[in-house]
Amino acid sequence: MRTTRKGSVEMPAFVRQLVKETEKRVSSFFKVGGRGGAEHMQGEGEEVIPSPYLDRPVLDKLTEEGCSRWGLTYALGSMQGWRANMEDYHNCVPQLGAGLADWSFFAVFDGHAGNQVAQYASQHLLNQVLATGGIGPEDHPDRVRGSFTDGFLHTDKHLLTAARREGWERGGTTVTSTLISPRYFYFANCGDSRAMLCRAGQVCFSTEDHKPYSPLERERIESAGGSVSLQRINGSLAVSRALGDFSYKGAENRPPTQQMVSPEPEVCVVERSPGDEFLVLACDGVWDTVSNEELCAFIRSRLRVCTDLRDVCSQVIDLCLYKGSLDNISIILVCFPGAPQLSAEALHQEAALEDLLKSKVAEIYEELSSQGEDPDLLSVLTVLANTDVPGLPPGGGLQSKLVNLSVLCQKLITAQ
Repeated sequence: MRTTRKGSVEMPAFVRQLVKETEKRVSSFFKVGGRGGAEHMQGEGEEVIPSPYLDRPVLDKLTEEGCSRWGLTYALGSMQGWRANMEDYHNCVPQLGAGLADWSFFAVFDGHAGNQVAQYASQHLLNQVLATGGIGPEDHPDRVRGSFTDGFLHTDKHLLTAARREGWERGGTTVTSTLISPRYFYFANCGDSRAMLCRAGQVCFSTEDHKPYSPLERERIESAGGSVSLQRINGSLAVSRALGDFSYKGAENRPPTQQMVSPEPEVCVVERSPGDEFLVLACDGVWDTVSNEELCAFIRSRLRVCTDLRDVCSQVIDLCLYKGSLDNISIILVCFPGAPQLSAEALHQEAALEDLLKSKVAEIYEELSSQGEDPDLLSVLTVLANTDVPGLPPGGGLQSKLVNLSVLCQKLITAQ
């Protein structure tokens, strides 16, 4: 099993310049507590806690790639971003052992109130699922469902012992995971991270986010003695299912699945098809800024012009950052033989778009300069955002080209 923490990839200097240009407009906002995305909010009587946001984002990316012997390829990318700490972890296991060599497992763990629970879960969840004995070459959906549920509950039980020993009672993690067999996708989701399957150019399936304000989740929360306010449990926790978060699991005479926060995953089975293109597992730092359909369209367009899946993940992370994500950003992209392939036509269109952007940036820069202004990156982008630019990547728009645009602007500024 490989859990992230591979070597980091340094963000280019011109991207750092792009962020530096925007920091002065947003840093004061973050210093007073920021906006959405924080899992916990301060309640009455609680001590003042530091802002969950940094004055400037951490832009270094962690990436990994791999493949299986039966044709699956994958990549992952993660970035701390504006968050004060990196709390995401991953599992990427393209081939399980023993009699399950044609099976794969992938998961994203999005921690909150610390990274310890996410780290623990990433190290133990798969083993707990496999230890149930319900997963085997016979590939029986009902047994696999049961194994997933039992594995999550067993992990949470063992986690409680570790949390009491180490003092992690306040921390928790969401989990979105998929077990891929020769016949099925098994999706197990617990919390508000999300998995999505793209088939034949369309979103075929996605998991449901577990939020406190969802009717069934609210009913369980209130039955366990809690309340939902500000769309959070007791005005504090923004997810209704998670591993850990034991301060929300103390209702007497109620099983673990009926506590305010439930560790029970929602398990869905989807039969595989030759039309399967790719699946995505990502934390809410992605889904807070793009829809299922937007991300499906954007990744499909990038696969036609890029053969390195790590680069595709990197482009998704940049897109989410520039669309306003304030959270850690993590994504796993798993591609199947039916995924879009490199296209000469798409490459030609991409080159034409780059030429068009270059000419428009030069025109805007020259026009602003002729008006006596001292153009910078943001002033150029402001004008460009109100300009018709055909051929931008579907689902990505102008934000998906900000890295390229920053290079063009920097060259013009340096040339002066």
